[in-house]
Amino acid sequence: MIIGRIVAGLGNGMNTIAIPIWQSETAKAHHRGKLIVFQLVTNIFGIVITNWMNYGFTYITHSPISWRFPLAFQCFFALITMAMVTIAPESPRWLVMRNRVEEAQSILARLERKPINDPAVVEEVRYLVAIVDHEAEVQNSVSFKEVFSNGEQMTFRRILLGAGTPFFQQMGGVNVIAYYLPVVLVRSFGMTDRMALILSACDSMSLMFWGAMAAFLIDRIGRKRLMVWGVAASGVCFALVAVGLRYGGPDSNNKGMSIFAVVMIFMYYVFYGMSMLSIPYMYPAEINSQRMRNIGTSIATAVNWTFVYVVVVITPTAIDNIGWKYYMIYAIFNVAFVPIILRWYVETANLSLEQVDRLFQIKYEGGKDTTWNEATRLARMETQEVIEEKKREVEHKEFTETVDKQ
Repeated sequence: MIIGRIVAGLGNGMNTIAIPIWQSETAKAHHRGKLIVFQLVTNIFGIVITNWMNYGFTYITHSPISWRFPLAFQCFFALITMAMVTIAPESPRWLVMRNRVEEAQSILARLERKPINDPAVVEEVRYLVAIVDHEAEVQNSVSFKEVFSNGEQMTFRRILLGAGTPFFQQMGGVNVIAYYLPVVLVRSFGMTDRMALILSACDSMSLMFWGAMAAFLIDRIGRKRLMVWGVAASGVCFALVAVGLRYGGPDSNNKGMSIFAVVMIFMYYVFYGMSMLSIPYMYPAEINSQRMRNIGTSIATAVNWTFVYVVVVITPTAIDNIGWKYYMIYAIFNVAFVPIILRWYVETANLSLEQVDRLFQIKYEGGKDTTWNEATRLARMETQEVIEEKKREVEHKEFTETVDKQ
């Protein structure tokens, strides 16, 4: 079991780093948010299956199949993933960075469902080549020192912003609910094991639904505002859960307050599903520069699993020792995140990855005299001008090479 957890942990760690990057680099700017939202919805679908499977196997109490089959069933989805990876395209951006331009053009044609020499595909390849060339001019090779630098790319700030989102997610209390809800319902509310499993399965279905609703909001409202609303509402929900348990716990006759607390747990998933479920998986891949994207996303993933571990380790002991007060800790954390997000976070919705890079350069050059909104507006305008200039350089280079061959 221990060896299996280590192997699965390595594989899961690699997937949680690679998939958001791959998704952000193969999707159009106006589709990127929706696609990563649906990626997380499929993740929650797995939790739904797990919860109902756990409930179903409570009826098989005297056979090892009750625990062997749920463990083995994980292989089913792993095999499907392995089969699908064989037809999944490589990131065109990554290929261009490796000077494999022809492969990138072929993949772009597949993604666009157009011939490889279609003008739109050729234009897109030139766009990528121009951007990679521009980044090579303004950035040196990635080094350990660069991770902590804060020059015109604001590298360290961007890494901190990306790593902050999984910290908000985990210390906002999600795994108190997602990981331990059956335990919480039994120990804090005095429910039977079977009723706790049924409510946990229903709650995960609710999370999947509200997580899918985020697809309609993520690009319209934006990442920053959704995070602010999400953590603020989550803080209120945890505070009300604490109040419900204070006056209606398992040792109380006030069942109404216990029901109220359970309702607030379900309400927490409404707000969490529409905000912090998806954003911590897309924001690090969006906010970091092309050259720092792998490193920045890796650091964010490490932060995520570190604080998953912290919450998972402390929760059972905390519930046994401080009871309802434990939920107040997460209420306070969530409320404390609001001013941090408002003060330091930058909106990335509907911006191309290149425009995000230019946004930070403009802000660095303008300093306090330039607001983030103004920097965003200028980035939209100037990025296109830089791209057009680089395209002309690429076209001139291609023309010169053709003449030399002739």
